[in-house]
Amino acid sequence: MRLQNRRSVILALGTTQTLAWASSYYLPAMLAAPMARDLGVTTPTVFAAFSVALLVSALVGPSAGHAIDRWGGRPVLMITNLIFAGGLASLAVAQGPLTLFLAWALLGIGMGSGLYEAAFAALVRLYGKDSRKAISGITLLAGFASTVGWPLSAYMELHWGWRGACLVWAVLHLILALPLNALLPTPSQAEAGAVRVRSIARPAAQTATGAAPSLWPSILLAVVFAVTWFTSTAMAAHLPSVLMGAGATLAAAVAAGALVGPAQVAARIAEFSLLRKTHPLLSAKLASLGHPLGAAVLLALGAPAASAFVLLHGAGNGILTIAKGTLPLAIYGTQGYGMRQGVLMVPARIAQASAPWLFGICVNHWGARALWVTGILGLVSFAALQRLRVPASRLSGSASVAPR
Repeated sequence: MRLQNRRSVILALGTTQTLAWASSYYLPAMLAAPMARDLGVTTPTVFAAFSVALLVSALVGPSAGHAIDRWGGRPVLMITNLIFAGGLASLAVAQGPLTLFLAWALLGIGMGSGLYEAAFAALVRLYGKDSRKAISGITLLAGFASTVGWPLSAYMELHWGWRGACLVWAVLHLILALPLNALLPTPSQAEAGAVRVRSIARPAAQTATGAAPSLWPSILLAVVFAVTWFTSTAMAAHLPSVLMGAGATLAAAVAAGALVGPAQVAARIAEFSLLRKTHPLLSAKLASLGHPLGAAVLLALGAPAASAFVLLHGAGNGILTIAKGTLPLAIYGTQGYGMRQGVLMVPARIAQASAPWLFGICVNHWGARALWVTGILGLVSFAALQRLRVPASRLSGSASVAPR
């Protein structure tokens, strides 16, 4: 039996993405400290191993995207569940720094082939240019990954230890995520044939018109995604410190920081409903200004503006996560989408891996004024989006239609 209804596909992928994010990206926040104590290493060492996983995911991403372009998302995502389970089980039996780093490297393979980029590519392989609503749908569901993952990891660590928590996450990949991904539909032979025809016809047309694809849009998109991931990861690691540097108490900083998740989900609901008929480039431009505007308000007003900053940052980040899937689709179309996604995300993963360390240095030196760094980067992202050129006919109406 395979899922045929689009809503059921979104629900299945949203569930498996929630599990994938909760058991990888959001795992160290709750388990790094007990993991470090048990293994006899420092907590920064555990986060260094996590950074290695992010670097490995950058290397794996293009190959995983190419595999999805060729065979569809179902087989790749199923294999990814096995990799996640193996990585988590390896982490559960780690005995020292070497096995810790090896386990996280294995998890990095899963992250590079099983998180949002892979899910987006799977949806594009199934639904082509009409994938925008589905992409928004799975990010809306998986936006609760930290809300679900952090309490569950903390609960399991309290009752079964961090090793037991890793094993439970591994089992969930096998008994929940793997069967759900196995139910995903496979692109039809007719659709696959159409893809092959387009891939043959398009170069000929480009040669005839002299309009070969430009590298410039890819560079601009890579800049936007690298800034987005750097800023979101930096805020995830240092948000309470930044807010306290602006004068907020610890309790106020934690309370304000808790608004990030709801802000992201609210923005994704808005994108899913109110903004679905606008071109993703327009919504991405608005979203890219969220963090710089919030930073300016916080730096100007101090602690009373902590919640406003978090809401603006979270809303912008929520929509930019969707734009990571919809912008390449709108600008380049469906051909080679998965491979292109993987390549575009290489600089973003590297930026993400370096963000906690680099931004931590800035916070240590400048306190809340470190937001000048991410604020300026946000303006660079906006400028890059301004430089992207999309035909006027694509900027209204059917926003999900890809340019020819």
